[in-house]
Amino acid sequence: MAHSAVFVAIESDGPRWTVKADTLTAGSGHSVDDTVNDAVRAAIDRLVHTREVGADAYPGPIYFMMHNVSSEERARELAAALHAALHGDLEPLNHAVPPTS
Repeated sequence: MAHSAVFVAIESDGPRWTVKADTLTAGSGHSVDDTVNDAVRAAIDRLVHTREVGADAYPGPIYFMMHNVSSEERARELAAALHAALHGDLEPLNHAVPPTS
């Protein structure tokens, strides 16, 4: 098993897509700080509010899951942004899911 790697995946669920992330795979030395966790949770809440992902989304702090994503391209974008955020880079997340004003 690779250590220091957050597991992130997308999977097809019929015509819709699911994005998943698991921080436990990164090992005990990896942690998601509160600022990052708050930003990811807020982004997922915005996606649920706009109905871009299902209301059953799971916003962390260890497991993250977003169901009912409309396309593979969007699922890949969200997965990449989530992966970057869980490693401390919030810029891709802010680009993929802009904060509301």
